[in-house]
Amino acid sequence: MNAPKQDFLPAVQGLRGIAALSVLIVHLYDMPLLAGFMAPIWPWLGSTINMGGHGVELFFMISGFLIPASLVRHRSVAKFFYDRCLRILPVFVILHLTLFTIGPIVGYKFFKGIDVGTYIQLFFVNLAFLPDALGLPIGQQNAWTLSYEWAFYVLFAATFVAAARWRNWMLALPLIALALAGIWFRPIAAYFLVGLLFSAVDMPIRLRGWSGLLAGAVCGIAMYLSIEYLHPFVGLVPGLLLFGMVLAQNSGIAAALSAPSLQYLGKISYSLYLVHPFALFPLQMIGANLAGRGVDLWLLSAAFAVLGFVLSLIAGGISYELFEVRLRRFLDAAFRRRLFRTPDGAGHLA
Repeated sequence: MNAPKQDFLPAVQGLRGIAALSVLIVHLYDMPLLAGFMAPIWPWLGSTINMGGHGVELFFMISGFLIPASLVRHRSVAKFFYDRCLRILPVFVILHLTLFTIGPIVGYKFFKGIDVGTYIQLFFVNLAFLPDALGLPIGQQNAWTLSYEWAFYVLFAATFVAAARWRNWMLALPLIALALAGIWFRPIAAYFLVGLLFSAVDMPIRLRGWSGLLAGAVCGIAMYLSIEYLHPFVGLVPGLLLFGMVLAQNSGIAAALSAPSLQYLGKISYSLYLVHPFALFPLQMIGANLAGRGVDLWLLSAAFAVLGFVLSLIAGGISYELFEVRLRRFLDAAFRRRLFRTPDGAGHLA
């Protein structure tokens, strides 16, 4: 397996930003709609906006590309999972505790009509990223994708150890079969394979200038449309072409994704992705209240979109600085030396 020549690729960082922004835009439309104060718009426009949820497939492609190199670089499965936990858990756990503490107080719909036993069950099932697998409600609106991420980490690490380190294909083949079965039942998980392919084979697609930017945009749109209206497997083809262009240095789409604004969005993308529903919830409640008092829906929708976008960026930036940087640094200093004999192997977090 070939590790990427660079530990950091600006275009991949920018693609992260696009993925998070894509999901945010969906919720700037859906949350007012669900609360009853979204101004009426053309149905085709609403459907187009809702396709932005397929930004999660972009995240899956990125993980498929970066995780293999991360595991190889760590040279230790334990250190790999330690750094995965440091990458994923601080933001998630803080939001999880916030949701299960404040949610029942403010009347969040997730907690309506449940007893103490169900509350405890949902608390631990959501904490373990298992609600989707067990068919139970998901607390954090976007955290369902983390179940896919962790399943990928575990299956890939186990398969890698069995095949590459132990050279035991009798053990590796059932793991591969399990992964393929998971993809058959959850087709969007196939997008991890796009990244895996490019992590193993160096085949960038170099289209420079405006033609490259246009080709990348067309492939991205075709991927979203295919997933939404055809089948996720069909979207793999334009998704593969798009990712090949993203990985080509100085291609048109790679240059656009390297813009400073998208670099910042990519940097805070994980926090932005998880935190923005929390930032939007108070605005949703206020908007529903004002709509009930007869305030114009167009004014409420526009105000929600603008204020929600700004507050989401602020919340994402604060979460990144507090939890992804400072809290993670504190936890790493507290636990790495205790868990490992030497502080080496601190991988570059994907």
